[in-house]
Formats: sequence, structure tokens, C-alpha cells
Amino acid sequence: MREGSTKHKLQVIPLGGLGEIGKNMTVFEYGEDIVVVDAGLTFPDEDMPGIDIVIPDITYLLERREKVRGIVITHGHEDHVGALPYLLRSLDVPVHGSRLALGLIEGKLSEHGRVLHPGSRRVRPGDSLSLGCFEVGFFRTNHSIADAMGITIQTPVGLVVHTGDFKFDQTPVDGEVADLHTLAAVGQRGVLLMLADSTNAERPGFTPSEREVGRHLDEIFRVSPHRVIVATFASNVHRIQQVFDAAVKQGRKVAVVGRSIVNVVDIALELGYLTVPPGLILDIDEANKLPAGRVALLTTGSQGEPLSALTRMSMDEHRKVELTPGDTVVVAATPVPGNEKMVARTIDNLCRRGAKVIYGPQSGVHVSGHASREELKLILNLVKPKFLMPIHGEYRHLVAHAELARELGMPGNNILIGENGTIFEFGPGRASVAGKAQSGRVLIDGLGVGDVGNVVLKDRRQLAQDGLLVAVVVTSGEDGGLVAGPEIVSRGFVYVRESEALLAEVKARIRELFDANGPTDAGTLRSAIRDSLGKFLYERTHRRPVILPVVIEV
Repeated sequence: MREGSTKHKLQVIPLGGLGEIGKNMTVFEYGEDIVVVDAGLTFPDEDMPGIDIVIPDITYLLERREKVRGIVITHGHEDHVGALPYLLRSLDVPVHGSRLALGLIEGKLSEHGRVLHPGSRRVRPGDSLSLGCFEVGFFRTNHSIADAMGITIQTPVGLVVHTGDFKFDQTPVDGEVADLHTLAAVGQRGVLLMLADSTNAERPGFTPSEREVGRHLDEIFRVSPHRVIVATFASNVHRIQQVFDAAVKQGRKVAVVGRSIVNVVDIALELGYLTVPPGLILDIDEANKLPAGRVALLTTGSQGEPLSALTRMSMDEHRKVELTPGDTVVVAATPVPGNEKMVARTIDNLCRRGAKVIYGPQSGVHVSGHASREELKLILNLVKPKFLMPIHGEYRHLVAHAELARELGMPGNNILIGENGTIFEFGPGRASVAGKAQSGRVLIDGLGVGDVGNVVLKDRRQLAQDGLLVAVVVTSGEDGGLVAGPEIVSRGFVYVRESEALLAEVKARIRELFDANGPTDAGTLRSAIRDSLGKFLYERTHRRPVILPVVIEV
């Protein structure tokens, strides 16, 4: 960036969360100070074989690490905090968030052998922090996790509001309603920019209260004659509380199954976010000894994750839980975009086991944690920002949010739709696009961070699609002639016994190369084998396996 041109301007740079669901991260920069809001992950697409998770590219921050004053967290969902264990390896800065968010973050960091920066602070709605030239405040919102907060940032050029993920729940499970008074007061002060959740911008009306789910769970627990197995997001503490409440009302004990949900329940109990009477939670071995009608299981796998507890139950592969006809399985979540096939496969397998599966929007066992159109209108009318930046959504959601704002009378030029990396620049009452910052996806594969790029992914896709053919030849170190071989190894391309004629032709092609070219160096020989076999195999099979020539000189 040109330092002189931005001396008196605020820059807002989304590094993730625009045009996608997940890996939310936004940079606020003025002069020598940077504050980051959220640092989330997303899950890999189907065309990313072997990839575990995807996080934002933070090159922009690493190049300005001396400016970063801290990371502010809106809430503890993975798509807002999941990148922190990787980001904090390279950027040792304080992280500020609610008690629950920091509790979940500390649990994640401990798995990576790290701890929070000593300057990190637990904050509550109404608190404020001075981070460089920024004054950061917090206000309560409702979402599908406890202690969700929106953020105000007083900057030298004006006030900014970041909604975080939110909805307005008038009957929240924990009794903590969204702080509309603060939003109205902020609107009276004058707001330069609001960044607002766009996930449900296409959905009319208001998002139902979480308590609606509780009523349906009570009825399911009451009428089900056998076990009730509830799968939900591990971090949805309010949903978990309602499962416990329903179990208490209907005289059932609860076993918690799945590492991630066990961890969240332990942390939430320790911090006081869950209220559970003594003796309600049993170990799964103890629960298995009780009559089925007195047991409920709380588990992971609402997204059909291959290694989750529910998926293993559906395939009869769980070590301690065997589904039996008459069990009721409640999938208390909707599929995250991209997970639909995995969820459908899991539900199919549950049905094959004879379970009654309750799922889908018509079942009443899930409500969204995001504001629908009427709530988006309400927050716009309360905050009255001069500029609106729709965030947290795929591109069509951002566009729908912009159309809604225009319906309320906001000028189209004041609605800023961008993409990850877009540099939005603000002066007093002014906004413009100032360029593009480096952004994108960093792929996490096991312990590797960013070492799998597009070239490796392309190879993996090709291997998955057409397989591998290895051609081994032994050549003379003196004259380069063929001493032994060729030997052919096929993996995922053709089955050797059924394709002997084809592989015999492959061997003949390699021998012809030696006859035609005479002595040659190993590098040239490998290229010749790869080119010749690639053309030949495509002509014969219309497939393009990865061809790996191995030349051994003796």
C-alpha cells in the first residue's frame, strides 16, 4: 500500500467471509494500527481430496505484523475462531472475546500446544477496549451459541458497527435478549459504516426463537418409546441445554458421545453456561445398561462428517452404540452448503438401521441463528449507517441484502459489495475502493499449513480420477542401454490381471523408445516415457493417469 495516501483514511479489508459461508476475518487499519475481527475456518469442497480445513490467507497481516494490536472475536463458532491455532503460530497477539469464546479457543490452542497471549481479555457486553487508535465496544446479540456479541469500533474517521452473526430472539433460552437500546443509541450518535450478517437475506419474515426447538424436543422425548439420539452442532450450547431440559422433564438420562461435543459440554459446565442436575449425565457404558426408554444420547454428526459419532452409528461402526429398530434420531441442524450429500447419506443409513429419523425444516427441531429480512430491516433502521457492507454470505446473499437496503431508501452508491481482499477506504462521510490485498485460501492437511497448493490439488484430483501408472526401467551407467525391465505398476488405473494385453503394449512402447533414441540421459528418458505413454494410454482408454517413470542406473 502507498503509506502517504492512506494516512488519514480508514481501510476495511475482508480477508474471508465474502462470497462464501465460513473463514470469516475482517481487517480494520488506520495509520499504524490494525484490529482484526474474527479468524475462522471453512470446510473443504468435494474437489479438495485429503484437505482437512481451509483458513484465510493472512499474508497481508504478516507483512504488517508490527501494526496488529489484537484480534476481537464476536462468538465462538468454528467459522469465526477455527483459524486461530494456525494464525497465532505466526502472529502472537492478544485475542479478546467472551468467556465462552475464549474458553473454547483455549481448548483448541491446548491441542496445538499453545496458550493465549497474556494480554488477552475476557469481555462482556458494555465493555470497551482501547486498541491503538481504535476504541472497541461490545453489545449483546442472539445467535446459535451463547455470548454472541456485536462490535462497535470508534475510528478517527467515524463509528463502525460489526453485527457479527445475529438474530433478534425475543425469548432466548438464557433470557439474555439482544441489546436494542445500545443499537438505537449508536444510531443516534451517527454511524459511518455497518458490516452486517447476510446469511438469511433471502428469507422473509423473522427467524423463529430457539425456544421453539425446545418445545419440539419435549414432545419427541415424551412420545418416543426407545432411545432418543440428538445430533447437533457441538457449540450450540442453548440447544444442548434444551436437550438436557427435555431429558429431565421426561425422566431420561443423557450420555454425551463424540469428542468435540464432550469438550464443549465440559467447558460450558465449568464456565456455568449449562445447568444440569447431578446424576443426569452418564457415561455411555452406564447408559447402555438402562432401559432404552430412559436414555437419550447427545452426539456429533449433524453434518454427516465421515468420522463423527452419528455417521459411525449409521454404518454400524461405533464401538459403543448400536442402533436398534425403534430408536429415534433427531438431526437438529440444517446442512451447511456443500454438506447436503453427506447428510443425506447418513440419514439413509440411519433409516436402513430401522431408526425413526426426524430432520428437515418441517420437523421443528432446528431454527437458524441468523437474522431474516425483517430483522435486517430493523437493525438498519435502528443503526442508520451512512454505508452498508453486507458480509457473511455467498454472493447472492450479499446482493439480496443490498436490495433490501435499497428498499429502505439507502442510496445504491452507499452499499458496498466486495470480495475477499477488496480494500475499502473511508474518510469522513466518504468511501471508495482502493485496491486489492492478497487473500485466498490456505489449505490445512494434517500438520501441514499451506504446503498443499493448486498444483498438489490438481495431482490429487487426477490420481483420484484416473489413477497412477509407474514404469520402472534399469539402464546401463556406461552406455544408457536397457538392462532390465520395464516393470509396470498400476494403482487406480487398470487391474493388472485383466489388462495384460494393454500393459504388454505399454512395455513394448518403452522398449521402442530405447531402440529409436539410443543412449540418453535419465531426465530425457523420463520425459520421453511420460509423453509417449500419455498419448498412447489416452488413445486406448480415454483416461489420463499420472505416469511416473522410474529410471535406475547400474
